[in-house]
Amino acid sequence: MSWINSIKKYKPFNEQESKDKDIILKSADIFDDILTRNNEIAHLTSSTFVVNKNRDKVLMVHHNIYNTWSWMGGHNDGDSDFFNVAMKELEEETGVKNAIIIGDGIFSLDVLDVKSHMKNGKYVAPHLHLSIAYLMEADEDEPLSIKEDENSGVMWIPINKLDEYVINEPHMLKLYNKFIEKANIYK
Repeated sequence: MSWINSIKKYKPFNEQESKDKDIILKSADIFDDILTRNNEIAHLTSSTFVVNKNRDKVLMVHHNIYNTWSWMGGHNDGDSDFFNVAMKELEEETGVKNAIIIGDGIFSLDVLDVKSHMKNGKYVAPHLHLSIAYLMEADEDEPLSIKEDENSGVMWIPINKLDEYVINEPHMLKLYNKFIEKANIYK
């Protein structure tokens, strides 16, 4: 499984990423279905953290389920090409087609807890997202569009005002702040 090798090759940024990398690899050893939502305990997701050229804004969507502004991403649903999934989700959720990757591959590995919620009228139990994230740059002038079944807004948010928008998921600010710190390495 070459997708496991891409995770093994990833060099963690900090202790949290090192531990989360271990958990993701251990989950891959234990479960044969972490690429799909069939695994109701933990499954892989692919996401993008998108910044503008000046690195002073981040592109975010207003997530319908959590009623807050968040990054873009989604379930792999059997696809082991993490980058392809992340780019597909970015385009579907924002309309952005011409983002470019910053860096040389995976930007962050994170184990994220997902609270129980309702989706399409069905209960979704708490579980873990084994997140594979990419840092992307996009042009602020590229047309944006929403994906009505998932979000109700798309906009560029000033990085220094992120805490004013990520109100209903304050725990995500720690993750976003890590991303911002790492993104500054590429300035």
